[in-house]
Amino acid sequence: MRVSVKVIREEWADAEVALPRYETAGAAGADLRANLAPEDRADGFTLEPMARRIVPTGLRVEIPGGYEMQIRPRSGLALKHGISLPNTPGTIDADYRGPLGVLLINLGNVPFTIAHGERIAQAIVAPVVQARFELTEGLGATTRGTGGFGSTGRG
Repeated sequence: MRVSVKVIREEWADAEVALPRYETAGAAGADLRANLAPEDRADGFTLEPMARRIVPTGLRVEIPGGYEMQIRPRSGLALKHGISLPNTPGTIDADYRGPLGVLLINLGNVPFTIAHGERIAQAIVAPVVQARFELTEGLGATTRGTGGFGSTGRG
């Protein structure tokens, strides 16, 4: 299934930085790239261990009603450098029209430099179902019952 997401660039954004795109035919996520402010473009910026920063993409998006955009870490950055998202997945709602930034965290033990144009996260466009929450007198019984964290096995 294909859905169209409208994209505009911020006035300051570098038009040479690629729009989000799928790197393979079977990819679920479209790569998002850092589109840094003009003063950061030459050298990038360094994310110290355990530091967080919103990395600009230079984009704003219009997601169709009934969908969301999930922002997820890139597995290679996570494995090799400990770069992740502290609120993964991040959610971009269909009615949001502000700047698209990616909140990164360095979980590694050495500083990591984010380069201008670097792939920093991936975006998944997914359908949304809004539930109706109803107060009730009781809940249906299950085999699991009230067993919570780790109750169905190891870990």
